[in-house]
Amino acid sequence: MAKRFQGNRALCYVRVSTVEQSKFGFSLDAQEDRLRAYCQMAGLEVMELVREEGVSASIPLAKRPAGAKLLEWMNNGVGHVVCLKLDRLFRDAEDALRQTKAWDKAGVSLHLVDMGGQSLSTGSAMGRMFLTLMAGCAELERNLVAERTASVLAHKKQQGKVYNHTPFGFERAGDRLVVAAAEMAMVRLMHERREDGWSLAMIADAFNADHIPGKNGGKWYGRTVKNILENSLFQMVAGNEAS
Repeated sequence: MAKRFQGNRALCYVRVSTVEQSKFGFSLDAQEDRLRAYCQMAGLEVMELVREEGVSASIPLAKRPAGAKLLEWMNNGVGHVVCLKLDRLFRDAEDALRQTKAWDKAGVSLHLVDMGGQSLSTGSAMGRMFLTLMAGCAELERNLVAERTASVLAHKKQQGKVYNHTPFGFERAGDRLVVAAAEMAMVRLMHERREDGWSLAMIADAFNADHIPGKNGGKWYGRTVKNILENSLFQMVAGNEAS
């Protein structure tokens, strides 16, 4: 985007994921109404409104169907991109800063309509600074949530409590995990074969050949065996048996 755009031509982008739609009632139409009202107030001419439905924020903008369309439209002399919030457009701080830097070089301003009750535009140095701060804070919050979740799961695993789906080698007894003897014998066999030099694929193929079903009756794969061998829950059980 070497061309520098001028004027008041704007693109609006709205997005919801299926989870947000079903759980929180997020609406594309509600986002669209707010963006159009903002553009009217700011004197921006809406050239196109791009709607992204049922797409997660974890997917980079360029790889989303409507996101790719948005980027294509950037070559048509549009000088403004308008969105409700930062997380509607970008998956993380790196994604946000990289894309907005490219837009800034092309003379394209990003407008975020709802940033804690205030709007933000990268058309000014102050706006760009606040965007950098907000992107960093959003990234920090996501990382903190991930750390807290990992800590809770690790604690539950250590206490022998149900922490996700029931793993192979265990059964559920209320909110606790108890050893399933027959399955745990297969886990020990996995370890023995691995120590004897078997590859993950060889172990999986042998289980399939012997018609040994997985936890939910499915086939075995090398990655399935790998997940079991590396699960600290099985290592704790082995340690308790040794003691």
